[in-house]
Amino acid sequence: MRPFGLALTNPVLPPTFMEQFPAPTLLHDPACHMSDPDDTPADTSSRDDRYDDLERRRAEAAKGGGEERIERQHEKDKLTARERLDILLDDDSFEELGTFVRHQETNFGLDEDRPPGDGVVTGYGTIQGRLVYIFSQDFTVYGGSLGRAHADKIVNVMEKALENGAPVIGLNDSGGARIQEGVKSLGGYADIFKLNTEASGVVPQISAIMGPCAGGAVYSPAITDFTLMVEDSSYMFVTGPNVVKTVTQEEVTANDLGGARTHATKSGVSHLTCSNDVDCLRRIRELVGYLPQNCEEDPPRVPREEVESAHDGDALDGLVPEDPNQPYDMRDVIRHLVDADDFFEIQPDFGENLLTGFSRIGGRPVGIVANQPAVLAGTLDIDASIKGARFVRTCDAFNVPLLVLEDVPGFLPGTDQEWNGIIKHGAKLLYAFCEATVPRITVITRKAYGGAYDVMNSKHIGGDLNFAWPTAEVAVMGPKSAVEIIYRDELDDADDTEAAKDDFVEQYRDRFATPYVAAEYGYVDDVIKPSETRKRLICGFDMLENKVVNNPRKKHGNLPL
Repeated sequence: MRPFGLALTNPVLPPTFMEQFPAPTLLHDPACHMSDPDDTPADTSSRDDRYDDLERRRAEAAKGGGEERIERQHEKDKLTARERLDILLDDDSFEELGTFVRHQETNFGLDEDRPPGDGVVTGYGTIQGRLVYIFSQDFTVYGGSLGRAHADKIVNVMEKALENGAPVIGLNDSGGARIQEGVKSLGGYADIFKLNTEASGVVPQISAIMGPCAGGAVYSPAITDFTLMVEDSSYMFVTGPNVVKTVTQEEVTANDLGGARTHATKSGVSHLTCSNDVDCLRRIRELVGYLPQNCEEDPPRVPREEVESAHDGDALDGLVPEDPNQPYDMRDVIRHLVDADDFFEIQPDFGENLLTGFSRIGGRPVGIVANQPAVLAGTLDIDASIKGARFVRTCDAFNVPLLVLEDVPGFLPGTDQEWNGIIKHGAKLLYAFCEATVPRITVITRKAYGGAYDVMNSKHIGGDLNFAWPTAEVAVMGPKSAVEIIYRDELDDADDTEAAKDDFVEQYRDRFATPYVAAEYGYVDDVIKPSETRKRLICGFDMLENKVVNNPRKKHGNLPL
């Protein structure tokens, strides 16, 4: 891979990069006005007029579509493109690029209305002192619609993000393709899609949907790593309600068709739902803190001496119920293992039987994948498998170690699951774990049955450290189902079938449904008390931090899509 041109741990840009700016942007730099002390400008008033003209043009660009349209934006409880950047980025860190770009279209009277910036604010800045590239669509200018010049500005910052190895963040608020520019706007979208794909797995890409996003515009966010949506003010769909009604006779609102809640709960397109613009921008800042600048760096750590360590580890010893069929909330387990108040959940409302999210353990960022016994008994279904596979691959792409908390009785049975492809979708999660090369630690808290045991980061598919609590049950299936198969003849001959079944279940549980058989074969590295888990995880991830895996050479694998 081409080396990145930027010292990524230092947000200060090298001089060679600054030389790419056009001269007007550097007029305030004293170095640009060095001259002989004896020289006297021939026409001071002319120079001052030019400076005044520059400031006037900048003020015009900053107004976007004007006060009236800005007011309309505020009436919808939406911030403007520039207000969003003020909240998202560190104070006074934003450097704008393409301030004076205008469209070159002459059809349909567009030549009489050429606002500077062309409906998108682009540039770079810092979040927590780390460089990011950004574009923010301005709905007050042509409804944020994308034309050729608009697209070129976005392409410019995406290319710089790739060249310099830093995240790219898109704040989407657009009416879609600029119809007056025809195929030029479609070409602009395609250029962005291509760069999204090239940047995938190289630098983190984050999309915030903060208004409309329809038609071809939706495919750029779909390719990026994370998509956030704002309740009641954002929506995404390929075809809108009017087209749906014309073609299918269905009547549906824009919000029901593609609103934030719809994509958070039904489609899984959205990773996070936010209450308003400010909440969305703050969550992006938090998310960036768990991610590296690019695929060749590690995520930023918090110094261990600064980590809150007041954990009641003993509470974990009594957390898993004695009754193997009684549910509990795996989030309680997570809270006792991670650094204080540090679990940034991803897709919390989709595939809720599997938890995914970022956290820190001993100051080190980790990605957590955990079965949730409180929902569908923690079984794996289609939604959970897709959700988990995507998250595992994202963590692996950006060097985020994985912690797997396992309590899984198997895959969810039923015709709906089988007919809709649980085999293929379950294989996605299996494939993602098999493919991952980051450090991977599994803790079996209770059930680990059947093929789901294999899929949830078992040692057989590359888990580096696999621990089990004494409450763990590692077996082909649950005791009751196993007894009904193994002891079928004995149960048929028994005088009291239920009493015999209970007796066989206890025998099976004592002999097979424990962690010790797996430990005897080395499939579990150690059986540990729950209260010991946090310490073992910190030591384990420390031990694995220099892990290197050399996979077979290939163009790319064929993920079961």
